[in-house]
Amino acid sequence: MTSTEQPIHLLLVDDLEENLLALEALLKSEGVVCLKARSGDEALELLLVHDVALALLDVQMPGMDGFQLAEFMRGNVNVRHIPIIFVTAGSADLQRRFRGYEAGAVDFIQKPIEADILRSKAKVFIDLYRQRMESLAQRDELKAYANALREADRRKNDFIAMLGHELRNPIMAIHAGLQLLQRQSDEERKAVIHARMEVQAHHLSRLIEDLLDVARIDQGKISLKRERISLQSVIDSAIDTSRPKIEAASHELTVSVPPEPVWLQGDFTRLSQVISNLLANAAKYTPCKGRIHLSVDSEEDQIRINVADNGIGVSPELKGRIFELFAQSKGPDDRSRDGLGIGLALVKQLVELHEGTIDLVSEGPGRGSCFTVRLPLSA
Repeated sequence: MTSTEQPIHLLLVDDLEENLLALEALLKSEGVVCLKARSGDEALELLLVHDVALALLDVQMPGMDGFQLAEFMRGNVNVRHIPIIFVTAGSADLQRRFRGYEAGAVDFIQKPIEADILRSKAKVFIDLYRQRMESLAQRDELKAYANALREADRRKNDFIAMLGHELRNPIMAIHAGLQLLQRQSDEERKAVIHARMEVQAHHLSRLIEDLLDVARIDQGKISLKRERISLQSVIDSAIDTSRPKIEAASHELTVSVPPEPVWLQGDFTRLSQVISNLLANAAKYTPCKGRIHLSVDSEEDQIRINVADNGIGVSPELKGRIFELFAQSKGPDDRSRDGLGIGLALVKQLVELHEGTIDLVSEGPGRGSCFTVRLPLSA
């Protein structure tokens, strides 16, 4: 329920119960709640708890009368904005009216009360209250939108800086390799330099392809080549792709898959990309000689693919936006790892294109992570 859908409270103050019930019967309607008080003290207690759109105060009450209650309300910063209508059985002479307006009243109503007049006057203040609440809600929405724009701008600047860094490294390596090749006569040495340049070119190509994939999905321009495929073959392909990163960090990779074929209806290349990205992510955020475990099990008409590690884990602050673009964890040395922070966002989008879901479980920093992909089984 939004702030504009919350019930609107009217405060009715009269020392006689029958008068309160009569006022309530006249004013109560859908979305309007009447708060009844038989003394000034009871009214003040209600004002501490509820935001009130209008207060109808009986002038003559034992103890704190209506004028004194109004003066107290005007002296309190939290309730001084509440409009007050005095209800009086006596004659509202000029002096009494002056005192009432001086205490902050907006109107006087004589008893016996004319129902239509009371309802129409109350409706004015109820409508004003609704408008004020809507304005406050719009202000909060605009504030949240402005904060989101500032955050998006900050993340865009961070991304541009990361992109420049990530693209510069392989380009510089390729450029240096070309210069070395020009001066190198040893064929064996040339082969080594050429192999390193190929690695950097592949890394550069992968970065650009990931960026293009995200853009294609956002624009609805990516299409899946669906076919009946074996999950085991997808996993084998993903492991081959991510094996260099896993071995470079001396990680131990264990795989548990069912011996019988598990059939899916999907895009072989894209599903392999999903799993290889998760394995590469585990390798990246797990300190050297860590453990990575890939397992598969079934869940009703779905298959569940788990990629778990004993790495740095995910903080509660990052967990809620881990699948957003450019979101990245920090390494053990408190520096961002390499990459653009688009891998997991791309994984989530590809999984959802396959009518699947992806979830993260992490008990916090230093406690490892487990990503679970659920995909529908092929009939």
